[in-house]
Amino acid sequence: MVHPRHGLIAGEDARLLSLVDVFEPLSAEEIEDISWSCASVRLRAGEVLFGEDDLNETLFVLKNGRVRVYRRSPEGREFTLCVVEGGTVFGEVALTSRGTRGAYAHCMEDSELSILRRADVERLVLRKPEVGLSLIRLLSERLSAYERRLEDLGLKEVPARLASLILLLIEREGIRTRAGYKIPTRYTHHHLGTMIGANREAVTRAFTQLRETETVETENRLIRVRDIEALERAAAEGLPVRV
Repeated sequence: MVHPRHGLIAGEDARLLSLVDVFEPLSAEEIEDISWSCASVRLRAGEVLFGEDDLNETLFVLKNGRVRVYRRSPEGREFTLCVVEGGTVFGEVALTSRGTRGAYAHCMEDSELSILRRADVERLVLRKPEVGLSLIRLLSERLSAYERRLEDLGLKEVPARLASLILLLIEREGIRTRAGYKIPTRYTHHHLGTMIGANREAVTRAFTQLRETETVETENRLIRVRDIEALERAAAEGLPVRV
């Protein structure tokens, strides 16, 4: 785990932090005045930020990069809780419960973070209630996303779950193109499977069905959506399951 240490924010760090969603109400001077536990941590792709035995009561501020937070079952299966992109925070659940024990976080690409201890976050919220309101909105949005995914797990077959996930990824990071939409992140079938509670082989079969209906295309792990309406129907109604 990364061990926080006191740090000072200035210059480029302050500019990057001003772009983070929950800090939008703050001025550059107010961001510099925050009691940062760690001003800047740089991690390479594949490095672990924290593991299941770490009891974290910290808020991680992802300035740039991408981090996957997940849990692992006793059998070793992974379930992705969220994939966080630069410009937002994670670890916010640690502010409302006894830390994030049992979860893992690893960098999907080179990333840069700042860190705040729980006590420092609480002082900041008391001083700037707007930050607290932003955290509440963010937590509500993520809880809603978790609920939708849990509903999909219980009610939908894998192709429909995959279609729902692709729609969510388009909403979060999709880029509009002349041919439809594309998702710029390269997700492996394993990573996608951990997001919808399916193994890699089931995800591969689901992609085959979506390609056969000319709904999506995949190349070099990039997903392109050709027919967004067909994808929405696949998410809502499902596709015929081929044996």
